[in-house]
Amino acid sequence: MKTRLTQMLGIRYPIMQGGMQNIGTPILASAVSNAGGLGTINATIYPKLEDLQEAIRETKERTNQPFCVNISLLPGVSVGDATKDVIRLCGQEGVAVIETAGTSPKELVPLIHEAGVLHFHKVPTIKHALSAERAGVDGVEVVGYECGGHPGAQGLGSIVLTNKAAKKCRIPVIAGGGYVDGFGLAAALAMGAEGVVLGTRFVAVKECPVHDNFKQWVVDAEETDTVLCQKSIRNMVRVADNATARECLELEKDPEITVEKLMPVIQGTRGRTCYANGDTDGCLFPIGTCVGLIETIPSVEEVIQSMIMEYEQAMKRLQGIG
Repeated sequence: MKTRLTQMLGIRYPIMQGGMQNIGTPILASAVSNAGGLGTINATIYPKLEDLQEAIRETKERTNQPFCVNISLLPGVSVGDATKDVIRLCGQEGVAVIETAGTSPKELVPLIHEAGVLHFHKVPTIKHALSAERAGVDGVEVVGYECGGHPGAQGLGSIVLTNKAAKKCRIPVIAGGGYVDGFGLAAALAMGAEGVVLGTRFVAVKECPVHDNFKQWVVDAEETDTVLCQKSIRNMVRVADNATARECLELEKDPEITVEKLMPVIQGTRGRTCYANGDTDGCLFPIGTCVGLIETIPSVEEVIQSMIMEYEQAMKRLQGIG
């Protein structure tokens, strides 16, 4: 498949794995890259630079294909020395792409390009996509309200965002939010996107480093089984509708709620513990509405090959319609 995304990176298929906090590890990322997509490891999993370096090198041992490192920063936070060190490390280790999210990419672009790395930036609106383009990023991931994790506060769906971003942006647009199979891939490419970024689909795969209980939760869930938490602290997140999410929503009814008061419920350490012990009610579990389309727990290779077959089916159907 030839799109600007595949040609830019030398990958076989225009399918990218999202950052996936606590899940974007070398095993999953290398599996996606080996299957022809672009795998991603999440820098926040590795607070010590030497641990991130070890993860990058492990990924390189597992695959000789390009992969990405995700760097997510809180909105309005300036780039600190730790982030600069991560960027330099990615350049030294030959990482193909850095994905950024959360803050303006303007301060990051020169640092990432100086390191010799491509820069993709994740955005929730057309305004942010065009701003990132002006800042000089190499590609934008435009992610709709359906996504797991942090959607935009405006509630804009993926079809409108993908369609308009592809029309307005000169740089490659990668579509995210609700895309889970080859039919969605065909739709995204038809609208002008150069590829898709998937998160939720890569939770329910054999290589995902979470307890099987979470994978089965995804398989059993319907598209109505997610909720939006953390609106009160302006850091909205779409998660599984479980006991912890309901606890969070109850706390958020307090008009004087603060991040500090919510932290015992929303902290990432709870997620890491539960991902290991299988307690699907014990943490916030970022997941998108596309859970309603996931019915199996295959390997990453099987997911991507299935997507390509479905894409071809979609194209044949459209050709038949004429």
